[in-house]
Amino acid sequence: MTVSQRLEQEELTRLSPYAVKAANSKGRAVDEPVCSVRTLFQRDVDRIIHSKSFRRLKQKTQVFFDPEGDHYRTRMTHTIEVSGIARTIARALGLNEDLTEAISLGHDLGHTPFGHSGERAMRAVMGHFEHNEQSLRVVDRLEKDGEGLNLTYEVRRGIVTHTGDDMPETLEAQIVRISDKIAYINHDIDDSIRAGILTNDDIPKDISDVLGNTHKLRIDTLVRNVIDASWGKPEIVMTADVENAMMDLRSFMFDNVYSSPVAKGEEHKVTQLLGDLYEYYVKRPEAMTDDYLKLVDEDGVERVVCDYVAGMTDKYAANKYTELFVPYGWSKK
Repeated sequence: MTVSQRLEQEELTRLSPYAVKAANSKGRAVDEPVCSVRTLFQRDVDRIIHSKSFRRLKQKTQVFFDPEGDHYRTRMTHTIEVSGIARTIARALGLNEDLTEAISLGHDLGHTPFGHSGERAMRAVMGHFEHNEQSLRVVDRLEKDGEGLNLTYEVRRGIVTHTGDDMPETLEAQIVRISDKIAYINHDIDDSIRAGILTNDDIPKDISDVLGNTHKLRIDTLVRNVIDASWGKPEIVMTADVENAMMDLRSFMFDNVYSSPVAKGEEHKVTQLLGDLYEYYVKRPEAMTDDYLKLVDEDGVERVVCDYVAGMTDKYAANKYTELFVPYGWSKK
């Protein structure tokens, strides 16, 4: 018996009846030889970690554009925090940690530069753009020079359903969906306090009374509540009081942070920057890198240009804009 076969057998006896077992996966779109050491979901984790799109997350905005200081979250650190929260919940409930981790690490691979401002900018030029759908396109089509990562069905579905109206099919994907909210609401509070937008005392008392009045206590309350409320159930849930408090906190953040001048004051520039880059490459697709250019005949210019611009990091997009649209003498000042 190989290591991977032994791990699959252990899952069948160790995990909850509600867990997805690697041995029962619906598999990959393209069949491959099995790995003798890793299960299917463990291989998916490694494929995502080693992808170029995952590495680019370290230079993509979470909330604040190019903040001064080394301790603000990026899209990568957000992803890692989601993964940590989600694995804790999955482990406690006897669900598949490997599947949960793979979905967590892949859920934001399709995010644009400049956070949700960039997503809105791409939506303006494309008519329709959702980062969860783009994340699926990244793993299915764009990675490995157009071959895709050939991930398992369960990971792919978990990635595309981590947000939006389409609901997850597995409990592991449900965990990632709720862990994403737990992570971003709380770490965005932490970053907002660091930026001087909020103080901890600004959090409404009725919310703090339920969730706690510190970063640590809020996450602990939310994670424990998910575990306790979901124990032995075929769904991932919270108790009504804690869920309502979390959603009230989310609304508070939208009103006081995500719509604040500090977070949104530069958004019109993001719209201009990404819109101009999009128009430039639509007219000159040959200026894209070869790995994107070769997709144009099959996928169309507008679709591939959207992929190219959406895949840029903040710094690369800003540097390209300077290179293409700012006179050389001025760009050096």
